[in-house]
Amino acid sequence: MDEEKLLQNILEHLLKNKVENEVVEFKKAEKTFDFDKLGQYFSALSNEANLQRHKEAWLIFGVFENKNNKQLEVTGTYYRKVRADLDCLKKEIADKTTGRISFVEIHEVNYQSKRIIMFQIPPAPNGMPIAFDGHYYGRDGESLVPLNIEEIERIRNQVVYYDWSKEIIPDASINDLDEQAIQKARVEFVKRNPKYNTEIDTWDNVKFLNKAKLTINGKITRSCFILLGKEEQEHYLDSAVKIRWNLKTINNQDKDYEIFSIPLILAVEAVYLKIRNLKYRYLQDGTLFPDEVLRYDPFVIRESLNNAIAHQDYTKKARINVIEIEDDHLIFSNYGTFLPGSVENVVLKDTPEEIYRNTFLVEAMRNLDMIETQGGGIRKIFNFQRQRFFPMPDYYFNDGKVKVTIIGKIINEDFAKILIKNPELSLADILTLDNVQKQKNITEDEYLYLKKNKFVEGRKRKIFLSYRVIEPTKDENLMAEYVINKSFDDEYFKKLIIEYIKKQGKVSRKSIDKLIIPKLSPVLTEDQKKDKVRNFLTALRKGGFIKSLPGYFWILV
Repeated sequence: MDEEKLLQNILEHLLKNKVENEVVEFKKAEKTFDFDKLGQYFSALSNEANLQRHKEAWLIFGVFENKNNKQLEVTGTYYRKVRADLDCLKKEIADKTTGRISFVEIHEVNYQSKRIIMFQIPPAPNGMPIAFDGHYYGRDGESLVPLNIEEIERIRNQVVYYDWSKEIIPDASINDLDEQAIQKARVEFVKRNPKYNTEIDTWDNVKFLNKAKLTINGKITRSCFILLGKEEQEHYLDSAVKIRWNLKTINNQDKDYEIFSIPLILAVEAVYLKIRNLKYRYLQDGTLFPDEVLRYDPFVIRESLNNAIAHQDYTKKARINVIEIEDDHLIFSNYGTFLPGSVENVVLKDTPEEIYRNTFLVEAMRNLDMIETQGGGIRKIFNFQRQRFFPMPDYYFNDGKVKVTIIGKIINEDFAKILIKNPELSLADILTLDNVQKQKNITEDEYLYLKKNKFVEGRKRKIFLSYRVIEPTKDENLMAEYVINKSFDDEYFKKLIIEYIKKQGKVSRKSIDKLIIPKLSPVLTEDQKKDKVRNFLTALRKGGFIKSLPGYFWILV
């Protein structure tokens, strides 16, 4: 059956149900549709698909539910008639969602001689509710509502306890391991664990592998085989553990490639040597002598690749990819959702991963000095880019993959000059400036902050970095307070209000103001801060969490 017919069958099935539900929504959308509302429906349908264990949700444009007779009428739609405009929606939605999750696909279907748009929406990944523009949405029947805190926590508490990497390979023995890889592992193990320096030479391989947590009582685990197994014995892993390096021109033309198999402890070095890490030269202000650096710090290459190995979903039997766009950037990609939810959680909020997909493999790689843990490796990658005045890494989380892009050059001289002249800038500020140089959306608070400190010129929809107006920030207290507060989203403040009421039993609006307002961004006016508190209380009241009493007191429902 061809794709068009398959989609028509799916649409017919949805229409036969005749009513909207938590994972299906019909909209007439004859010519236009509000973008923010579209994003809210994406968040709601994605979260509900997760909670109800559906493999997908659907938002259909070109179908109208007649409220009088509750019948669905196929009307067709002219929304974003040009296909390129429709495709842009994937990025536009991703720019505002948790983890940059976007549509699986946007289908145009001819049904009853009318154009229908079928938005195929993925379920929120386990442990990661999807927000749009900082707010979580859900469904109450066919109504669009804020996702309540119980549902948010239910998604966040979803944990997959099965660890594929810990499983023992019954038929494998120590003779199936690569001796050179074992020797490399011994060297790296002592670097990470210098306390064993004087005794490691007395250990046989069985004892060493147990100490390094690669084996379990001498039995070969999948983790051990991924890192140390002989290439000719790769069939023990279904021959699925591979790294593909691909060299491309700036115009995306293939120039060279190579595929690397186990043992991956040696493959990492082989891939590193393949990458053309040439010198990059640039002039700093006030000197005729160029600075010269490698395009990519060696740590950045190895850490990015090792992270892909550590967090790959090996059950997908897919390759890890390293794409080198010559003299420009590197792309590392692996299958598997990004469990912390967002890079900001790791880099700015100091909330690294608490669970890992391959816990046993991660621990083994840490013991062999292959990766950092507690988020330190990712923060180092950002700081190495900062030291070069290069763009920050880009993380994309689409189609069940994690893709990291590392740019090996300056793309905006004003960005580089800002970093050179303002060494005290926080990583949070640099990330915001990086979004501006890459023409990504920033929030109203971020825009006001950059404007106040003369980091940008122009209006919000057309802002640009301008070194000419840059001055080092004089108000250090303001910067510190902003950096702390900007990392809090609305859900944080709502939870804070609920916890406060829970402890006090009954609280006044004045008390809530005293609790919340000092924690809000200093770029907001007092009236704007009070409006935000009012919005938090209204959202919690409508969500059924709190209610008001005479005298403007609040209690939990």
